[in-house]
Amino acid sequence: EERCRAMRATGAAMVKMAVRSGSGRDVVRLLDLGRAQRDEPIVLVGMGPIGVPTRLLSSRFGSQWTYAGDGVAPGQVSLADMIQRYRFTRTSASAAVYGVAGAPIGHSLSPHMHNAGFDAAGLDAVYVPFEATDADDLMALVTALDVTGLSVTAPFKETVLAHVGLVDDLSRQVGAVNTLRRDTDGWSGRNTDVPGFLAPLAAIGSVSGLRATVLGAGGSARAVAVGLASQGAEVTVCARRPDRAMEVAGLVQGQVGSVPPPPGSWDLLVNTTPTGTAPDVTDSPVPAAALTGGRTVYDLVYNPGRTRLLQEAAAAGCRTIGGLDMLVAQAVRQFEWWHGVRPSSELFKTSALAALDARSAEQSV
Repeated sequence: EERCRAMRATGAAMVKMAVRSGSGRDVVRLLDLGRAQRDEPIVLVGMGPIGVPTRLLSSRFGSQWTYAGDGVAPGQVSLADMIQRYRFTRTSASAAVYGVAGAPIGHSLSPHMHNAGFDAAGLDAVYVPFEATDADDLMALVTALDVTGLSVTAPFKETVLAHVGLVDDLSRQVGAVNTLRRDTDGWSGRNTDVPGFLAPLAAIGSVSGLRATVLGAGGSARAVAVGLASQGAEVTVCARRPDRAMEVAGLVQGQVGSVPPPPGSWDLLVNTTPTGTAPDVTDSPVPAAALTGGRTVYDLVYNPGRTRLLQEAAAAGCRTIGGLDMLVAQAVRQFEWWHGVRPSSELFKTSALAALDARSAEQSV
Protein backbone atom coordinates (compact mmCIF):
# COMPACT_ATOMS: atom_id res chain seq x y z
CA GLU A 1 0.00 0.00 0.00
CA GLU A 2 2.78 2.41 0.90
CA ARG A 3 4.69 1.53 -2.27
CA CYS A 4 1.59 2.17 -4.35
CA ARG A 5 1.07 5.57 -2.75
CA ALA A 6 4.71 6.47 -3.35
CA MET A 7 4.46 5.47 -7.01
CA ARG A 8 1.24 7.41 -7.41
CA ALA A 9 2.87 10.48 -5.86
CA THR A 10 5.36 10.67 -8.75
CA GLY A 11 2.54 11.80 -10.99
CA ALA A 12 2.60 8.63 -13.06
CA ALA A 13 -0.44 8.15 -15.29
CA MET A 14 -0.45 4.41 -14.57
CA VAL A 15 0.82 2.37 -11.63
CA LYS A 16 1.78 -1.25 -12.22
CA MET A 17 2.75 -3.53 -9.34
CA ALA A 18 3.95 -7.10 -9.82
CA VAL A 19 4.73 -8.83 -6.54
CA ARG A 20 5.34 -12.42 -5.51
CA SER A 21 2.26 -14.12 -4.06
CA GLY A 22 3.34 -16.64 -1.47
CA SER A 23 -0.15 -17.28 -0.11
CA GLY A 24 -3.81 -16.78 -0.87
CA ARG A 25 -3.85 -13.94 1.64
CA ASP A 26 -1.19 -12.16 -0.43
CA VAL A 27 -3.64 -12.27 -3.34
CA VAL A 28 -6.38 -10.90 -1.08
CA ARG A 29 -4.10 -7.98 -0.20
CA LEU A 30 -3.83 -7.18 -3.92
CA LEU A 31 -7.59 -7.45 -4.22
CA ASP A 32 -8.06 -5.00 -1.35
CA LEU A 33 -5.50 -2.64 -2.88
CA GLY A 34 -7.29 -2.72 -6.21
CA ARG A 35 -10.60 -1.90 -4.56
CA ALA A 36 -9.03 0.97 -2.64
CA GLN A 37 -7.56 2.31 -5.91
CA ARG A 38 -10.73 1.79 -7.97
CA ASP A 39 -10.82 5.42 -9.12
CA GLU A 40 -7.17 5.39 -10.24
CA PRO A 41 -5.60 3.51 -13.18
CA ILE A 42 -3.67 0.50 -11.91
CA VAL A 43 -2.40 -2.95 -12.92
CA LEU A 44 -1.85 -5.55 -10.19
CA VAL A 45 -0.14 -8.89 -10.82
CA GLY A 46 0.57 -11.64 -8.33
CA MET A 47 3.64 -13.58 -9.43
CA GLY A 48 3.85 -17.35 -9.12
CA PRO A 49 1.20 -20.11 -9.23
CA ILE A 50 -0.79 -18.72 -6.29
CA GLY A 51 -1.07 -15.40 -8.11
CA VAL A 52 -2.67 -16.85 -11.27
CA PRO A 53 -6.17 -15.51 -10.35
CA THR A 54 -4.82 -11.95 -10.59
CA ARG A 55 -4.07 -12.63 -14.27
CA LEU A 56 -7.27 -14.49 -15.17
CA LEU A 57 -9.65 -12.33 -13.10
CA SER A 58 -7.82 -9.04 -13.67
CA SER A 59 -10.96 -6.87 -13.70
CA ARG A 60 -11.79 -8.08 -10.16
CA PHE A 61 -8.52 -6.54 -9.04
CA GLY A 62 -9.18 -3.24 -10.80
CA SER A 63 -6.44 -3.86 -13.37
CA GLN A 64 -6.66 -1.95 -16.64
CA TRP A 65 -5.13 -4.90 -18.49
CA THR A 66 -3.47 -8.24 -17.90
CA TYR A 67 -0.49 -10.12 -19.30
CA ALA A 68 -0.18 -13.40 -21.19
CA GLY A 69 2.90 -15.27 -22.36
CA ASP A 70 4.67 -18.58 -22.52
CA GLY A 71 6.17 -18.70 -19.05
CA VAL A 72 8.15 -15.47 -19.37
CA ALA A 73 7.22 -14.63 -15.78
CA PRO A 74 6.29 -16.95 -12.88
CA GLY A 75 2.63 -17.94 -13.07
CA GLN A 76 2.11 -16.47 -16.52
CA VAL A 77 -0.65 -18.02 -18.64
CA SER A 78 -0.24 -18.44 -22.39
CA LEU A 79 -2.37 -16.30 -24.67
CA ALA A 80 -3.98 -19.38 -26.22
CA ASP A 81 -4.94 -20.76 -22.78
CA MET A 82 -6.24 -17.41 -21.59
CA ILE A 83 -8.55 -17.06 -24.58
CA GLN A 84 -9.50 -20.69 -25.21
CA ARG A 85 -9.29 -22.50 -21.89
CA TYR A 86 -10.30 -19.61 -19.64
CA ARG A 87 -12.75 -17.86 -22.01
CA PHE A 88 -11.15 -14.47 -21.29
CA THR A 89 -12.78 -12.74 -24.26
CA ARG A 90 -16.15 -14.50 -23.81
CA THR A 91 -17.02 -13.54 -20.24
CA SER A 92 -18.02 -10.27 -18.63
CA ALA A 93 -16.49 -8.50 -15.65
CA SER A 94 -19.40 -9.80 -13.55
CA ALA A 95 -19.07 -13.44 -14.64
CA ALA A 96 -19.64 -16.04 -11.93
CA VAL A 97 -16.34 -17.48 -10.71
CA TYR A 98 -15.77 -21.18 -10.14
CA GLY A 99 -12.52 -23.04 -9.71
CA VAL A 100 -10.44 -25.97 -8.60
CA ALA A 101 -8.36 -25.83 -5.43
CA GLY A 102 -5.23 -27.82 -4.70
CA ALA A 103 -1.49 -27.58 -4.13
CA PRO A 104 -0.09 -27.91 -6.69
CA ILE A 105 -2.96 -27.40 -9.12
CA GLY A 106 -1.47 -26.29 -12.46
CA HIS A 107 -1.75 -29.85 -13.84
CA SER A 108 -5.53 -30.05 -13.37
CA LEU A 109 -7.78 -30.88 -16.33
CA SER A 110 -10.84 -29.52 -14.55
CA PRO A 111 -10.64 -26.02 -16.11
CA HIS A 112 -10.75 -27.60 -19.57
CA MET A 113 -13.87 -29.60 -18.75
CA HIS A 114 -15.89 -27.06 -16.79
CA ASN A 115 -15.13 -24.13 -19.07
CA ALA A 116 -16.20 -26.28 -22.04
CA GLY A 117 -19.41 -26.96 -20.10
CA PHE A 118 -19.95 -23.23 -19.56
CA ASP A 119 -19.47 -22.63 -23.28
CA ALA A 120 -21.96 -25.32 -24.23
CA ALA A 121 -24.53 -24.02 -21.74
CA GLY A 122 -24.04 -20.37 -22.72
CA LEU A 123 -23.17 -19.35 -19.15
CA ASP A 124 -21.37 -16.15 -18.19
CA ALA A 125 -18.96 -17.98 -15.92
CA VAL A 126 -15.29 -18.90 -15.67
CA TYR A 127 -13.45 -21.71 -13.89
CA VAL A 128 -9.88 -21.04 -12.72
CA PRO A 129 -7.18 -22.71 -10.58
CA PHE A 130 -6.72 -21.70 -6.94
CA GLU A 131 -3.58 -22.64 -5.05
CA ALA A 132 -3.05 -21.86 -1.36
CA THR A 133 -0.87 -22.78 1.60
CA ASP A 134 -3.61 -24.48 3.65
CA ALA A 135 -7.39 -24.71 3.96
CA ASP A 136 -7.67 -21.48 5.99
CA ASP A 137 -5.63 -19.63 3.36
CA LEU A 138 -7.71 -21.13 0.56
CA MET A 139 -11.05 -20.16 2.05
CA ALA A 140 -9.87 -16.62 2.77
CA LEU A 141 -8.99 -16.31 -0.92
CA VAL A 142 -12.14 -17.80 -2.49
CA THR A 143 -14.42 -15.98 -0.05
CA ALA A 144 -12.82 -12.63 -0.82
CA LEU A 145 -13.20 -13.29 -4.56
CA ASP A 146 -16.88 -14.23 -4.20
CA VAL A 147 -16.28 -17.65 -5.74
CA THR A 148 -19.58 -19.42 -6.41
CA GLY A 149 -18.44 -23.05 -6.60
CA LEU A 150 -15.22 -24.92 -5.94
CA SER A 151 -13.80 -28.31 -6.85
CA VAL A 152 -11.44 -29.48 -4.10
CA THR A 153 -8.50 -31.81 -4.55
CA ALA A 154 -5.37 -32.77 -2.60
CA PRO A 155 -4.39 -31.73 -0.01
CA PHE A 156 -7.58 -29.91 1.03
CA LYS A 157 -10.37 -32.51 0.80
CA GLU A 158 -10.36 -33.26 4.52
CA THR A 159 -9.17 -30.00 6.06
CA VAL A 160 -11.66 -27.82 4.18
CA LEU A 161 -14.54 -29.54 6.00
CA ALA A 162 -14.07 -27.20 8.96
CA HIS A 163 -15.14 -24.30 6.74
CA VAL A 164 -18.31 -25.92 5.40
CA GLY A 165 -21.58 -25.22 7.18
CA LEU A 166 -23.72 -27.88 5.53
CA VAL A 167 -22.49 -31.24 4.20
CA ASP A 168 -24.42 -34.24 2.92
CA ASP A 169 -24.44 -37.57 4.73
CA LEU A 170 -21.99 -39.14 2.27
CA SER A 171 -19.40 -36.41 2.83
CA ARG A 172 -19.82 -36.81 6.57
CA GLN A 173 -19.28 -40.56 6.29
CA VAL A 174 -16.20 -40.16 4.09
CA GLY A 175 -14.80 -37.32 6.18
CA ALA A 176 -13.90 -35.39 3.03
CA VAL A 177 -15.53 -33.21 0.38
CA ASN A 178 -14.49 -32.53 -3.19
CA THR A 179 -17.19 -29.99 -4.11
CA LEU A 180 -18.25 -26.71 -2.48
CA ARG A 181 -21.10 -24.37 -3.34
CA ARG A 182 -21.70 -20.92 -1.93
CA ASP A 183 -25.31 -20.59 -0.82
CA THR A 184 -27.08 -17.63 0.78
CA ASP A 185 -26.16 -18.83 4.27
CA GLY A 186 -22.59 -19.94 3.60
CA TRP A 187 -20.68 -22.86 2.08
CA SER A 188 -22.24 -26.26 1.41
CA GLY A 189 -20.22 -29.35 0.56
CA ARG A 190 -20.70 -32.62 -1.27
CA ASN A 191 -18.62 -35.61 -2.24
CA THR A 192 -18.95 -36.59 -5.90
CA ASP A 193 -15.80 -38.74 -5.73
CA VAL A 194 -17.75 -41.75 -4.44
CA PRO A 195 -20.31 -41.99 -7.27
CA GLY A 196 -17.64 -40.83 -9.73
CA PHE A 197 -15.37 -43.68 -8.66
CA LEU A 198 -18.12 -46.29 -8.79
CA ALA A 199 -19.40 -45.34 -12.27
CA PRO A 200 -16.54 -46.95 -14.29
CA LEU A 201 -16.70 -50.09 -12.12
CA ALA A 202 -20.07 -50.93 -13.66
CA ALA A 203 -18.13 -52.34 -16.61
CA ILE A 204 -16.80 -55.24 -14.52
CA GLY A 205 -20.13 -56.06 -12.90
CA SER A 206 -20.78 -56.43 -9.19
CA VAL A 207 -17.90 -55.98 -6.75
CA SER A 208 -19.85 -57.59 -3.91
CA GLY A 209 -17.66 -60.11 -2.13
CA LEU A 210 -14.50 -59.08 -3.98
CA ARG A 211 -11.27 -58.55 -2.06
CA ALA A 212 -10.52 -54.89 -2.77
CA THR A 213 -7.17 -53.37 -1.81
CA VAL A 214 -6.83 -49.58 -1.70
CA LEU A 215 -3.38 -47.99 -2.05
CA GLY A 216 -3.12 -44.68 -0.19
CA ALA A 217 -4.89 -43.04 2.73
CA GLY A 218 -5.81 -39.51 1.63
CA GLY A 219 -9.16 -37.94 0.79
CA SER A 220 -9.56 -39.97 -2.39
CA ALA A 221 -8.76 -43.21 -0.56
CA ARG A 222 -11.50 -42.44 1.94
CA ALA A 223 -14.03 -41.99 -0.87
CA VAL A 224 -12.89 -45.17 -2.61
CA ALA A 225 -13.08 -47.24 0.58
CA VAL A 226 -16.58 -45.99 1.38
CA GLY A 227 -17.71 -46.56 -2.19
CA LEU A 228 -16.37 -50.11 -2.32
CA ALA A 229 -17.83 -51.05 1.06
CA SER A 230 -21.22 -49.67 0.02
CA GLN A 231 -21.20 -52.21 -2.82
CA GLY A 232 -20.28 -55.14 -0.61
CA ALA A 233 -16.54 -55.40 -1.27
CA GLU A 234 -14.11 -56.54 1.44
CA VAL A 235 -11.77 -53.55 1.84
CA THR A 236 -8.08 -53.59 2.78
CA VAL A 237 -6.12 -50.32 2.97
CA CYS A 238 -2.37 -50.18 2.34
CA ALA A 239 -0.39 -46.99 2.97
CA ARG A 240 3.10 -45.92 3.96
CA ARG A 241 1.70 -44.56 7.23
CA PRO A 242 -0.05 -47.37 9.12
CA ASP A 243 -1.92 -44.90 11.35
CA ARG A 244 -3.49 -43.25 8.31
CA ALA A 245 -4.30 -46.63 6.76
CA MET A 246 -5.98 -47.69 10.00
CA GLU A 247 -8.06 -44.50 10.03
CA VAL A 248 -9.36 -45.09 6.49
CA ALA A 249 -9.97 -48.80 7.10
CA GLY A 250 -11.91 -47.89 10.23
CA LEU A 251 -14.44 -46.00 8.14
CA VAL A 252 -15.68 -49.28 6.64
CA GLN A 253 -14.63 -51.92 9.18
CA GLY A 254 -11.88 -52.89 6.77
CA GLN A 255 -8.40 -54.29 7.24
CA VAL A 256 -4.92 -52.77 7.08
CA GLY A 257 -2.49 -54.45 4.73
CA SER A 258 1.21 -54.29 3.97
CA VAL A 259 2.92 -52.24 1.26
CA PRO A 260 3.15 -53.65 -1.32
CA PRO A 261 0.18 -56.01 -0.99
CA PRO A 262 1.15 -59.69 -1.39
CA PRO A 263 0.48 -61.22 -4.82
CA GLY A 264 -2.84 -63.04 -4.94
CA SER A 265 -4.22 -61.19 -1.89
CA TRP A 266 -6.68 -59.08 -3.87
CA ASP A 267 -9.21 -59.26 -6.68
CA LEU A 268 -9.45 -55.49 -7.23
CA LEU A 269 -6.52 -53.13 -6.66
CA VAL A 270 -7.17 -49.37 -6.59
CA ASN A 271 -4.35 -46.83 -6.61
CA THR A 272 -5.36 -43.52 -5.02
CA THR A 273 -1.81 -42.17 -4.71
CA PRO A 274 -0.27 -39.74 -7.25
CA THR A 275 2.59 -42.15 -8.00
CA GLY A 276 3.07 -42.49 -11.74
CA THR A 277 1.66 -39.08 -12.63
CA ALA A 278 3.50 -37.18 -15.38
CA PRO A 279 6.32 -36.32 -15.50
CA ASP A 280 7.24 -39.27 -13.24
CA VAL A 281 5.77 -41.78 -15.67
CA THR A 282 8.31 -44.50 -14.90
CA ASP A 283 7.15 -44.75 -11.28
CA SER A 284 4.61 -47.25 -9.99
CA PRO A 285 3.08 -47.62 -6.52
CA VAL A 286 3.80 -51.37 -6.48
CA PRO A 287 6.33 -53.66 -8.19
CA ALA A 288 5.14 -55.70 -11.16
CA ALA A 289 5.52 -58.91 -9.17
CA ALA A 290 2.75 -57.78 -6.80
CA LEU A 291 0.23 -57.78 -9.66
CA THR A 292 0.16 -61.51 -10.33
CA GLY A 293 -3.00 -63.32 -9.33
CA GLY A 294 -5.23 -60.22 -9.38
CA ARG A 295 -8.26 -59.58 -11.56
CA THR A 296 -8.71 -55.82 -11.98
CA VAL A 297 -6.45 -52.80 -11.43
CA TYR A 298 -7.98 -49.32 -11.23
CA ASP A 299 -5.55 -46.38 -11.24
CA LEU A 300 -6.99 -42.97 -10.34
CA VAL A 301 -4.03 -41.28 -12.05
CA TYR A 302 -5.22 -39.88 -15.39
CA ASN A 303 -2.03 -38.35 -16.79
CA PRO A 304 -0.76 -40.40 -18.56
CA GLY A 305 -3.82 -42.40 -19.56
CA ARG A 306 -1.85 -45.65 -19.47
CA THR A 307 0.35 -45.46 -16.39
CA ARG A 308 3.17 -47.87 -15.75
CA LEU A 309 0.95 -49.55 -13.16
CA LEU A 310 -1.77 -50.18 -15.76
CA GLN A 311 0.70 -51.37 -18.36
CA GLU A 312 2.25 -53.88 -15.98
CA ALA A 313 -1.20 -54.94 -14.75
CA ALA A 314 -2.31 -55.67 -18.31
CA ALA A 315 0.87 -57.67 -18.88
CA ALA A 316 -0.01 -59.69 -15.76
CA GLY A 317 -3.41 -60.51 -17.25
CA CYS A 318 -5.50 -58.02 -15.29
CA ARG A 319 -8.39 -55.93 -16.55
CA THR A 320 -7.46 -52.24 -16.22
CA ILE A 321 -9.39 -49.02 -15.59
CA GLY A 322 -7.78 -45.57 -15.93
CA GLY A 323 -8.50 -42.49 -13.86
CA LEU A 324 -9.94 -40.29 -16.61
CA ASP A 325 -13.38 -41.90 -16.48
CA MET A 326 -13.65 -41.21 -12.75
CA LEU A 327 -12.44 -37.64 -13.26
CA VAL A 328 -15.17 -37.05 -15.83
CA ALA A 329 -17.88 -38.80 -13.82
CA GLN A 330 -17.27 -36.77 -10.66
CA ALA A 331 -16.94 -33.52 -12.64
CA VAL A 332 -20.31 -33.81 -14.43
CA ARG A 333 -21.94 -34.37 -11.04
CA GLN A 334 -20.28 -31.21 -9.70
CA PHE A 335 -21.54 -29.20 -12.66
CA GLU A 336 -25.03 -30.58 -12.20
CA TRP A 337 -25.11 -29.65 -8.50
CA TRP A 338 -23.98 -26.11 -9.28
CA HIS A 339 -26.24 -25.46 -12.27
CA GLY A 340 -29.14 -27.93 -12.09
CA VAL A 341 -28.32 -29.57 -15.43
CA ARG A 342 -25.92 -32.41 -16.16
CA PRO A 343 -23.48 -31.66 -18.99
CA SER A 344 -22.40 -34.12 -21.65
CA SER A 345 -19.92 -36.65 -20.28
CA GLU A 346 -18.57 -36.99 -23.81
CA LEU A 347 -17.92 -33.23 -23.96
CA PHE A 348 -15.99 -33.34 -20.70
CA LYS A 349 -13.98 -36.39 -21.74
CA THR A 350 -13.18 -34.97 -25.18
CA SER A 351 -12.00 -31.71 -23.60
CA ALA A 352 -9.79 -33.56 -21.12
CA LEU A 353 -8.29 -35.81 -23.79
CA ALA A 354 -7.53 -32.82 -26.01
CA ALA A 355 -5.67 -31.19 -23.13
CA LEU A 356 -3.67 -34.36 -22.47
CA ASP A 357 -2.80 -34.67 -26.16
CA ALA A 358 -1.62 -31.05 -26.21
CA ARG A 359 0.61 -31.64 -23.19
CA SER A 360 2.10 -34.74 -24.77
CA ALA A 361 2.85 -32.78 -27.93
CA GLU A 362 4.55 -30.03 -25.92
CA GLN A 363 6.70 -32.54 -24.03
CA SER A 364 7.81 -34.24 -27.23
CA VAL A 365 9.08 -30.98 -28.79
